[in-house]
Amino acid sequence: MSQRSWWADTEFMKRYLIIGYGAGSYLLFVVAFLYAIGFVGNFVVPRTVDRGITASIGEAVAVNVVLLVAFAVQHSVMARPAFKRWWTRFVPQPIERSTYVLLSSAVLLLLYWQWRTMPAVIWDVGQPAARLVVWAVFWLGWAIVFASTFMINHFDLVGLRQVYLAWRAKPYTEVGFHTHLLYRLVRHPIMLGFIIAFWATPTMTAGHLLFSIATTGYILIALRLEESDLTATLGDRYRNYRRAVPMLVPRPRRLPNKTLAQQ
Repeated sequence: MSQRSWWADTEFMKRYLIIGYGAGSYLLFVVAFLYAIGFVGNFVVPRTVDRGITASIGEAVAVNVVLLVAFAVQHSVMARPAFKRWWTRFVPQPIERSTYVLLSSAVLLLLYWQWRTMPAVIWDVGQPAARLVVWAVFWLGWAIVFASTFMINHFDLVGLRQVYLAWRAKPYTEVGFHTHLLYRLVRHPIMLGFIIAFWATPTMTAGHLLFSIATTGYILIALRLEESDLTATLGDRYRNYRRAVPMLVPRPRRLPNKTLAQQ
Protein backbone atom coordinates (compact mmCIF):
# COMPACT_ATOMS: atom_id res chain seq x y z
CA MET A 1 0.00 0.00 0.00
CA SER A 2 1.40 3.37 -1.01
CA GLN A 3 1.80 6.16 1.50
CA ARG A 4 -0.79 8.22 -0.38
CA SER A 5 -3.31 5.35 -0.27
CA TRP A 6 -2.65 4.79 3.43
CA TRP A 7 -3.17 8.50 4.14
CA ALA A 8 -6.42 8.55 2.13
CA ASP A 9 -7.75 5.51 3.99
CA THR A 10 -6.82 7.04 7.33
CA GLU A 11 -8.59 10.29 6.50
CA PHE A 12 -11.62 8.36 5.26
CA MET A 13 -11.80 6.37 8.51
CA LYS A 14 -11.30 9.52 10.59
CA ARG A 15 -14.21 11.26 8.88
CA TYR A 16 -16.51 8.29 9.55
CA LEU A 17 -15.42 8.10 13.18
CA ILE A 18 -16.18 11.80 13.57
CA ILE A 19 -19.70 11.54 12.16
CA GLY A 20 -20.32 8.35 14.15
CA TYR A 21 -19.23 10.10 17.33
CA GLY A 22 -21.49 13.05 16.56
CA ALA A 23 -24.46 10.80 15.83
CA GLY A 24 -23.91 8.84 19.05
CA SER A 25 -23.70 12.05 21.07
CA TYR A 26 -26.91 13.27 19.49
CA LEU A 27 -28.73 10.03 20.27
CA LEU A 28 -27.70 10.32 23.92
CA PHE A 29 -28.97 13.91 23.88
CA VAL A 30 -32.33 12.74 22.52
CA VAL A 31 -32.58 10.14 25.29
CA ALA A 32 -31.69 12.72 27.97
CA PHE A 33 -34.10 15.30 26.53
CA LEU A 34 -37.04 12.90 26.28
CA TYR A 35 -36.28 11.53 29.75
CA ALA A 36 -36.32 15.12 31.07
CA ILE A 37 -39.96 15.45 30.03
CA GLY A 38 -40.92 12.31 31.91
CA PHE A 39 -38.67 13.19 34.84
CA VAL A 40 -40.28 16.60 35.39
CA GLY A 41 -43.76 15.43 34.45
CA ASN A 42 -43.70 12.27 36.58
CA PHE A 43 -44.75 9.82 33.93
CA VAL A 44 -43.44 6.87 31.84
CA VAL A 45 -39.82 6.85 33.10
CA PRO A 46 -38.84 4.82 36.21
CA ARG A 47 -37.25 7.66 38.18
CA THR A 48 -38.73 11.13 38.29
CA VAL A 49 -38.48 14.32 40.30
CA ASP A 50 -41.04 12.80 42.72
CA ARG A 51 -40.06 9.12 42.43
CA GLY A 52 -36.34 9.00 43.05
CA ILE A 53 -34.21 7.30 45.68
CA THR A 54 -35.68 7.32 49.19
CA ALA A 55 -33.52 9.27 51.64
CA SER A 56 -33.68 11.48 54.69
CA ILE A 57 -34.47 15.13 54.04
CA GLY A 58 -30.90 16.16 54.87
CA GLU A 59 -29.37 13.62 52.48
CA ALA A 60 -31.94 14.44 49.80
CA VAL A 61 -31.23 18.16 49.87
CA ALA A 62 -27.46 17.66 49.93
CA VAL A 63 -27.34 15.12 47.09
CA ASN A 64 -29.85 16.94 44.90
CA VAL A 65 -28.04 20.26 45.28
CA VAL A 66 -24.72 18.61 44.37
CA LEU A 67 -26.30 17.04 41.27
CA LEU A 68 -27.79 20.38 40.19
CA VAL A 69 -24.53 22.25 40.80
CA ALA A 70 -22.59 19.60 38.84
CA PHE A 71 -24.83 20.13 35.83
CA ALA A 72 -24.69 23.92 36.15
CA VAL A 73 -20.88 24.00 36.36
CA GLN A 74 -20.36 21.58 33.48
CA HIS A 75 -22.95 23.26 31.29
CA SER A 76 -21.70 26.81 31.84
CA VAL A 77 -17.93 26.33 32.04
CA MET A 78 -17.75 24.28 28.84
CA ALA A 79 -19.85 26.89 27.01
CA ARG A 80 -17.42 29.77 27.68
CA PRO A 81 -15.25 30.87 24.74
CA ALA A 82 -12.07 30.81 26.86
CA PHE A 83 -12.70 27.18 27.83
CA LYS A 84 -13.44 26.28 24.20
CA ARG A 85 -10.15 27.79 23.07
CA TRP A 86 -8.30 25.70 25.66
CA TRP A 87 -10.43 22.58 25.15
CA THR A 88 -9.93 22.46 21.39
CA ARG A 89 -6.19 22.13 21.91
CA PHE A 90 -7.00 18.53 22.91
CA VAL A 91 -10.38 17.84 21.29
CA PRO A 92 -10.70 18.17 17.49
CA GLN A 93 -12.77 21.21 16.51
CA PRO A 94 -15.42 19.20 14.56
CA ILE A 95 -16.40 17.21 17.67
CA GLU A 96 -16.10 20.00 20.26
CA ARG A 97 -19.83 20.69 20.27
CA SER A 98 -20.72 17.00 20.16
CA THR A 99 -18.48 16.41 23.18
CA TYR A 100 -20.22 19.24 25.03
CA VAL A 101 -23.61 17.71 24.19
CA LEU A 102 -22.39 14.24 25.19
CA LEU A 103 -21.11 15.35 28.60
CA SER A 104 -24.18 17.51 29.28
CA SER A 105 -26.42 14.55 28.53
CA ALA A 106 -24.31 12.26 30.71
CA VAL A 107 -24.53 14.64 33.68
CA LEU A 108 -28.30 14.88 33.22
CA LEU A 109 -28.63 11.10 33.16
CA LEU A 110 -26.59 10.97 36.38
CA LEU A 111 -28.98 13.49 37.93
CA TYR A 112 -32.02 11.41 36.93
CA TRP A 113 -30.41 8.24 38.30
CA GLN A 114 -29.29 9.64 41.66
CA TRP A 115 -32.11 12.11 42.40
CA ARG A 116 -33.51 11.82 45.94
CA THR A 117 -37.22 12.07 46.65
CA MET A 118 -38.53 15.02 48.67
CA PRO A 119 -42.24 14.16 48.83
CA ALA A 120 -43.72 16.99 50.92
CA VAL A 121 -46.53 18.65 48.92
CA ILE A 122 -46.25 22.41 48.47
CA TRP A 123 -49.38 22.82 46.38
CA ASP A 124 -51.87 20.56 44.68
CA VAL A 125 -54.38 21.65 42.07
CA GLY A 126 -57.43 19.49 42.72
CA GLN A 127 -59.96 20.82 40.22
CA PRO A 128 -59.82 18.65 37.05
CA ALA A 129 -60.25 21.52 34.59
CA ALA A 130 -57.52 23.52 36.31
CA ARG A 131 -55.18 20.52 36.30
CA LEU A 132 -55.80 20.15 32.57
CA VAL A 133 -54.86 23.79 32.01
CA VAL A 134 -51.63 23.33 33.99
CA TRP A 135 -50.74 20.25 31.95
CA ALA A 136 -51.41 22.21 28.74
CA VAL A 137 -48.97 24.89 29.92
CA PHE A 138 -46.45 22.15 30.76
CA TRP A 139 -46.58 20.80 27.21
CA LEU A 140 -46.51 24.32 25.79
CA GLY A 141 -43.20 24.88 27.58
CA TRP A 142 -41.63 21.80 26.02
CA ALA A 143 -43.04 22.71 22.60
CA ILE A 144 -41.41 26.14 22.89
CA VAL A 145 -38.07 24.53 23.76
CA PHE A 146 -38.19 22.12 20.83
CA ALA A 147 -39.46 24.59 18.25
CA SER A 148 -37.01 27.30 19.30
CA THR A 149 -34.00 25.10 18.55
CA PHE A 150 -35.11 24.98 14.90
CA MET A 151 -35.63 28.75 14.78
CA ILE A 152 -31.87 29.14 15.04
CA ASN A 153 -30.14 25.96 13.83
CA HIS A 154 -31.00 22.77 15.70
CA PHE A 155 -28.30 20.70 14.03
CA ASP A 156 -25.54 23.22 14.72
CA LEU A 157 -26.73 23.56 18.32
CA VAL A 158 -26.30 19.84 18.96
CA GLY A 159 -23.09 19.39 16.95
CA LEU A 160 -24.48 17.41 14.01
CA ARG A 161 -23.77 20.13 11.45
CA GLN A 162 -20.15 20.31 12.55
CA VAL A 163 -19.51 16.57 12.18
CA TYR A 164 -21.45 16.45 8.88
CA LEU A 165 -19.24 19.17 7.41
CA ALA A 166 -16.15 17.31 8.63
CA TRP A 167 -17.47 14.11 7.05
CA ARG A 168 -17.88 15.99 3.75
CA ALA A 169 -14.38 17.46 4.21
CA LYS A 170 -15.82 20.97 4.20
CA PRO A 171 -14.76 23.80 6.52
CA TYR A 172 -17.08 24.86 9.30
CA THR A 173 -18.90 28.16 8.79
CA GLU A 174 -20.74 30.10 11.47
CA VAL A 175 -24.53 30.04 11.18
CA GLY A 176 -24.72 33.76 11.92
CA PHE A 177 -26.99 35.79 14.17
CA HIS A 178 -30.71 35.56 13.41
CA THR A 179 -33.89 36.70 15.14
CA HIS A 180 -36.65 34.56 13.69
CA LEU A 181 -40.16 34.05 15.05
CA LEU A 182 -40.03 33.65 18.87
CA TYR A 183 -36.62 35.34 18.90
CA ARG A 184 -38.46 38.53 18.00
CA LEU A 185 -40.49 38.23 21.20
CA VAL A 186 -37.80 37.19 23.69
CA ARG A 187 -34.05 36.79 23.40
CA HIS A 188 -34.00 33.31 24.92
CA PRO A 189 -37.18 31.37 24.04
CA ILE A 190 -35.49 28.01 24.71
CA MET A 191 -34.86 28.97 28.31
CA LEU A 192 -38.32 30.50 28.62
CA GLY A 193 -39.74 27.15 27.53
CA PHE A 194 -37.71 25.31 30.14
CA ILE A 195 -38.85 27.64 32.92
CA ILE A 196 -42.49 27.20 31.91
CA ALA A 197 -42.16 23.41 31.77
CA PHE A 198 -40.36 23.19 35.11
CA TRP A 199 -42.91 25.28 37.01
CA ALA A 200 -46.13 24.12 35.32
CA THR A 201 -47.11 21.21 37.53
CA PRO A 202 -50.47 20.58 39.19
CA THR A 203 -48.75 18.95 42.17
CA MET A 204 -45.63 20.73 43.41
CA THR A 205 -43.53 18.75 45.87
CA ALA A 206 -40.51 19.94 47.84
CA GLY A 207 -38.21 18.06 45.46
CA HIS A 208 -39.84 19.56 42.40
CA LEU A 209 -39.69 23.01 43.99
CA LEU A 210 -35.98 22.63 44.71
CA PHE A 211 -35.42 21.52 41.12
CA SER A 212 -37.45 24.44 39.71
CA ILE A 213 -35.82 27.09 41.90
CA ALA A 214 -32.30 25.81 41.23
CA THR A 215 -32.75 25.47 37.47
CA THR A 216 -34.44 28.86 37.15
CA GLY A 217 -31.66 30.49 39.18
CA TYR A 218 -29.07 28.77 37.02
CA ILE A 219 -30.79 29.90 33.83
CA LEU A 220 -30.82 33.53 34.96
CA ILE A 221 -27.11 33.43 35.82
CA ALA A 222 -26.14 31.49 32.69
CA LEU A 223 -27.99 33.91 30.43
CA ARG A 224 -26.01 36.83 31.85
CA LEU A 225 -22.79 35.00 31.03
CA GLU A 226 -24.01 34.04 27.56
CA GLU A 227 -25.12 37.58 26.77
CA SER A 228 -21.76 38.94 27.86
CA ASP A 229 -20.10 36.55 25.38
CA LEU A 230 -22.55 37.47 22.62
CA THR A 231 -22.01 41.18 23.17
CA ALA A 232 -18.24 40.70 23.04
CA THR A 233 -18.60 38.76 19.77
CA LEU A 234 -21.35 40.71 17.99
CA GLY A 235 -20.92 44.16 19.47
CA ASP A 236 -23.57 46.74 18.59
CA ARG A 237 -25.72 44.20 16.74
CA TYR A 238 -26.40 42.38 19.96
CA ARG A 239 -26.62 45.56 22.03
CA ASN A 240 -29.37 46.81 19.71
CA TYR A 241 -31.13 43.47 19.97
CA ARG A 242 -30.97 43.57 23.78
CA ARG A 243 -32.48 47.05 23.81
CA ALA A 244 -35.31 46.05 21.48
CA VAL A 245 -36.26 42.58 22.77
CA PRO A 246 -36.78 41.45 26.40
CA MET A 247 -34.79 38.56 27.81
CA LEU A 248 -37.56 36.18 28.91
CA VAL A 249 -40.88 37.98 29.44
CA PRO A 250 -42.55 38.96 26.13
CA ARG A 251 -43.95 42.42 25.66
CA PRO A 252 -46.06 43.79 22.80
CA ARG A 253 -43.20 45.34 20.88
CA ARG A 254 -41.40 44.39 17.68
CA LEU A 255 -37.88 44.99 16.54
CA PRO A 256 -37.48 48.25 14.60
CA ASN A 257 -37.25 47.75 10.86
CA LYS A 258 -33.76 49.23 10.83
CA THR A 259 -32.55 46.69 13.39
CA LEU A 260 -34.14 43.81 11.52
CA ALA A 261 -32.60 44.93 8.28
CA GLN A 262 -29.15 44.83 9.88
CA GLN A 263 -29.62 41.18 10.85
